[in-house]
Amino acid sequence: MQNFPEGFRALVIGATGGIGQAFVQALQANPRCAVVVGLSRHSAPRIDFDDEASVAEAAQALAPGGKFHLIINAAGLLHNGDFMPEKKLADLHYAQFDAVFRANTFGPALVLRHFSPLLDSQRGVLAVISAKVGSIEDNRLGGWYSYRASKAALNMILKTAAIELRRSKPAAVLVSLHPGTVNTGLSRPFKGEQIGRPALVAAQDMLAVLDGLSAADSGSFVAYNGEALPW
Repeated sequence: MQNFPEGFRALVIGATGGIGQAFVQALQANPRCAVVVGLSRHSAPRIDFDDEASVAEAAQALAPGGKFHLIINAAGLLHNGDFMPEKKLADLHYAQFDAVFRANTFGPALVLRHFSPLLDSQRGVLAVISAKVGSIEDNRLGGWYSYRASKAALNMILKTAAIELRRSKPAAVLVSLHPGTVNTGLSRPFKGEQIGRPALVAAQDMLAVLDGLSAADSGSFVAYNGEALPW
């Protein structure tokens, strides 16, 4: 992380998930990183995307501690005990769309609103974990309606926020980041244990990409290997 200052401060939202935990672990092991704050439903302060007020309250609680050079939203939802990704139109219903959009779109949008003011003015990177399946141009297989749509919407919000933030924080970098297939609970029902990379390896890959981004890259959609992805 040579392009972040010595003693940089990092924040990981969704720090108890598979990728979130790996980000925290990788950052804690980085000698240039002085502070790593992890937020989740069970942290103090807490952040819960089902509780809108908690996002603002968490940002307010952290603000007196100083600015962050790196903020990562690693929280997200593909499936839970009540549903799996939809395979066909006949599977669509409001409840799944509501849950998936809250986790993947509405919550991260509020993170952008409340946490972007906490970015350091000289070197501030805010990344949201998106997904290649959220690319409209790249969609060739269909299915996974709510997840695809939630990530496509997230990408639009990120792009729009990057345009706005360029006026007040011209050095800031906002980016949608595709992690690839990672061996976590999210991917396990889809052969993640066989085809996914270890979470720590994925986190290290993504941190290397984030380290190489500049203000000119703000508002972009990139993969864990640095590849630019189509919207």
